[in-house]
Amino acid sequence: MVYPTSCIGCRRIFQVALFLLIGIANWAPSSAIAQRTTVPETTSTTGSSSAAQGLPAAEAALINQRSQETLETARGVSPHTNASSIVQFQDQINAAVERATGGRIWDPMAPRDPSPRTPWGDPDLGGYWLAVSYVPMERPDELAGKSLYTREEAIEAFASGVFSDASVDPATVHYDWKEWGMGSWQSPMIPNLRTSMIVDPPDGKRPAFTAEGRARFERQARVATVESRSLLERCITGNQGPPRIPSIRNYGESQIIQTPEHVVLMTQVNSEIRIIPLDDRPMAPDNVRPWLGASRGYWEGETLVVETTNFHEDIWWTRNRGVSPNVHVTERYTRIDDGLLLYEVTSEDPETWEVPWSYEMVWPKMDPPGLFEFACHEMNYGLINVMRGVRTRAAENAAE
Repeated sequence: MVYPTSCIGCRRIFQVALFLLIGIANWAPSSAIAQRTTVPETTSTTGSSSAAQGLPAAEAALINQRSQETLETARGVSPHTNASSIVQFQDQINAAVERATGGRIWDPMAPRDPSPRTPWGDPDLGGYWLAVSYVPMERPDELAGKSLYTREEAIEAFASGVFSDASVDPATVHYDWKEWGMGSWQSPMIPNLRTSMIVDPPDGKRPAFTAEGRARFERQARVATVESRSLLERCITGNQGPPRIPSIRNYGESQIIQTPEHVVLMTQVNSEIRIIPLDDRPMAPDNVRPWLGASRGYWEGETLVVETTNFHEDIWWTRNRGVSPNVHVTERYTRIDDGLLLYEVTSEDPETWEVPWSYEMVWPKMDPPGLFEFACHEMNYGLINVMRGVRTRAAENAAE
């Protein structure tokens, strides 16, 4: 199966376009969800491109100012509407919810069996894994004080994610992922009792910035200049950590390979490879700063612990999130069973946050296994077109 290469310049269009409006108040578990046939209305969001972030209001208003016109044109020639697309995939959507209703749910408090072992005795992390999740990074305000769902609530939240994910309007996105079986809901992802991925601080929220971190965040607000365009957009890095963050399915693919001396982690996006030594070699000197940082690993019982420092000052998350390149990232990989891997992260940076913070997610094993090719070519035209558009809008703004 071949599916289209990822579009970096428009990678968030699918997020700002259309979402299915879920009637959660009227939701009922199990077969009641599977019986749902009504396709809720979809709405479009205009003017919310990441290129508008950090711009003065007058300039930001010029970003995507013709997006509604473009949407209507695209819908006029699209072979599918949102409604017809949902109908075409209704059986798959129903099946995904039914599997969640009667299947496994991630319970972080449940006892765990020992991990399977490699031939040389280490816990076996090898395989193809998906960093996908419908659990929000931060706990919603309406769930304050509630760190875990009940089983029924977890299924409800998962079903909401499935319906929202599957409702992407083919006329408003670069690709309709479900056409190629690449929607996150089409993966082996399972419901989760967590109400947020952040587990520390206990309120499920990112900690406050220090004064220095806040100032850096504001200085690094994304604006549309040649210098500000991301390394991902330039096809230099893959935007998938460390640390890994949840993503759409094709961005979230990873392969882990082990030897007695190393662990190798390859991500699908930009085919990035991290080679993590497991011996007791010292950390890299301060002047050695790779794009992905310098990593060292060791085993702690059933868990692989990977500590990463020495990030390049221009890496994606330091540039765009206010984090200093001196952040210390500790990742923990624990094989739960044949089909699930627990990924835990702690980020510590006194130059950025008042306290360290941690989050977790579970990675299902890919089915079928294997990484698709990531052919990053958008830099051939994307950056040029972005800047051409910005200059055009700036000229229009100056003429008003």
